[in-house]
Amino acid sequence: MKIKLLLPILLFVSIPLFSQNKSTLELTDIFNMEFVSDPQISPDGSKIIYVRNFKDIMTDKNLSNLWIVNYDGSENRPLTTGNQNDYYPRWSHNGEKIIFKSNKEDEKMKLYLMWMDTKEIAPLTNTPKAPGSVSWSNDDRYLAFTMFVPEVEESIVKLPAKPEGAKWNTPPTYIDKLNYRGDGQGYIKGGHDQIFTLSIDGGTPKQLTTTTFDHGAPAWSKNDQTLYFSANFNPDEAFEPANSEVYALNISTAEVSPLTTRYGPDGSPVVSPDGKMIAYTGYDDKLQGYQITELYVMNSDGSNSKLLSGSFDRDIANAQWANDGKGLYFQYDTEGATKIGHITLDGKVTTLVEGLGGLSLGRPYNAGDFTVSKNSRFAYTLGNTQHPSDLGVADKKVSKRLTFVNDDLFSFRDLGKTEEIWWKSSYDQKDIQGWVVTPPNFDPTKKYPFILEIHGGPFTSYGSVYSAEIQAYAAAGYVVLYANPRGSTSYGAEFGNLIHHDYPNHDYDDLMSGVDTVLEKGYVDTDNLFVTGGSGGGVLTAWIVGKTDRFKAAVVAKPVINWTSFVLYADGAAFFSKYWFGKKPWEDPENYFRRSPLMYVANVTTPTMLLTGEEDYRTPIAESEQFYTALKLEGVETAMVRIPGAGHGIANRPSNLVAKIASVLAWFDKYKTKK
Repeated sequence: MKIKLLLPILLFVSIPLFSQNKSTLELTDIFNMEFVSDPQISPDGSKIIYVRNFKDIMTDKNLSNLWIVNYDGSENRPLTTGNQNDYYPRWSHNGEKIIFKSNKEDEKMKLYLMWMDTKEIAPLTNTPKAPGSVSWSNDDRYLAFTMFVPEVEESIVKLPAKPEGAKWNTPPTYIDKLNYRGDGQGYIKGGHDQIFTLSIDGGTPKQLTTTTFDHGAPAWSKNDQTLYFSANFNPDEAFEPANSEVYALNISTAEVSPLTTRYGPDGSPVVSPDGKMIAYTGYDDKLQGYQITELYVMNSDGSNSKLLSGSFDRDIANAQWANDGKGLYFQYDTEGATKIGHITLDGKVTTLVEGLGGLSLGRPYNAGDFTVSKNSRFAYTLGNTQHPSDLGVADKKVSKRLTFVNDDLFSFRDLGKTEEIWWKSSYDQKDIQGWVVTPPNFDPTKKYPFILEIHGGPFTSYGSVYSAEIQAYAAAGYVVLYANPRGSTSYGAEFGNLIHHDYPNHDYDDLMSGVDTVLEKGYVDTDNLFVTGGSGGGVLTAWIVGKTDRFKAAVVAKPVINWTSFVLYADGAAFFSKYWFGKKPWEDPENYFRRSPLMYVANVTTPTMLLTGEEDYRTPIAESEQFYTALKLEGVETAMVRIPGAGHGIANRPSNLVAKIASVLAWFDKYKTKK
């Protein structure tokens, strides 16, 4: 890990230690990139604890430690050290202690308590499974948390006893559930997330729930007698994946009572400072591919539910009560930017802080976080196109940056410059937003090869944030365009649902119009156009090469090629068939195949590489294998790159991100016209 303590005089100005000519980024620089996450401001607003994330090139691990800094930026120093994972710091209400998670002792993830006056540390748990979401009781004497409790699942397959000393194969696996595997989890073992409480003196956690359903993060009532949580208790919850409610759990009796009852996903309960109200997020489910997440408040007994954000056409996330109880702070994405807002109890929204982001190191997704103190000071992840997330602080008047965790690297590496652009879609003249990244030492009088890079989701958004992947392409000499075509979030409900039951389709027109807009600038070599994207972007990349031959080569990463096969073995069959299509494959086979890139494989002439993690259960690698084989049968130049041990989020190890970027550049370089 890079250790860099900043003196107060350096807080706002980054000064290189010595003058030197900058060079372009190298792929191994990814191992040296750090970022700040999960900033937790103390109740009195005087200090912030944050997670400092780094990588180890020798063990190929993503690691993290805890750091602490004063609100004014002074005394920035580590709370924990070592090549381990320390994360999830949470202040007690009186600010005298924190809890955090760490595997520092024996690779086993435990919950720890730290006394802030002495920095003494003690483990609170030694359980087989690590605690999940943790919250302090209001008297700071107890913790409530979720934890996975395994359950034995009996098989109906009974084998005869094997002879003594016989070496038989592992017994067969018996599966009878709809959801039997999950991306990042593998084959799902029997058990559920249950709610526990634990004294800060340690001891044995007390299990409060025993149902055969997963329970969400618990929030304490003002008198510490009740826990509020969300869960989907429907008997057919596997077939109704978005129908959760908010519940109240009486700690002394373990009685559970529903506080919401509507059809739709209600969750993330947050108790008001006086304990009289609960804020929560959700919506009335209309079975659309995308719906705005709204903010509601209700009395603590579930009565008098009220929609606060009905006139605010953006998703509400990370809601936190203002200390006066007259409103809530929250974060939201709009037009590719992440901001902190405040909403009153009569629904008036004010934007307070801008520039959140930087948590997605690989691709330029909008991702940020913040916390707020009792005196309305904010700590947040501050990110832009020139650096991953650092620590920012703000009150209602002034914002400032406290850390510069990558300045040592960027002091001698030159980055590509990013320009925001807008254009009209050729299909219906909708306004589309994108960003053009030019290579370091860019000369607009020259001609550069070009990459169109497409985001996944499809209901998500790119933004004005740093991306190691995009910067690597720019460092290799490419102009890069990334964009938010129709269906992207952060532009409201109507724009997001332009692809409802119609994806992919006219998002293709949005993207091609963006390419044309960049070509009009005059600095792109029209003989060297390339295209790539992952997940939903992989779908669109495969769709594009079936519609046009304008690109010299394509890399289709972790795609869906055949919607029928995808729906039947992705980790979310009930959701995808119900929300993205409205019917099962055999009920509407024509529509499934019409929207599948596989249907257009005979049109493809573009050399196309497939790239997917071998343990991807979201868009399983069989999707890539189908397209690879189909392209081979059609005589198209193709190759397949399989990332061992990787799921849908390929960059679960730093070297996997490096391997992905290197593969993309190698394929494009193979077909690039040398001039």
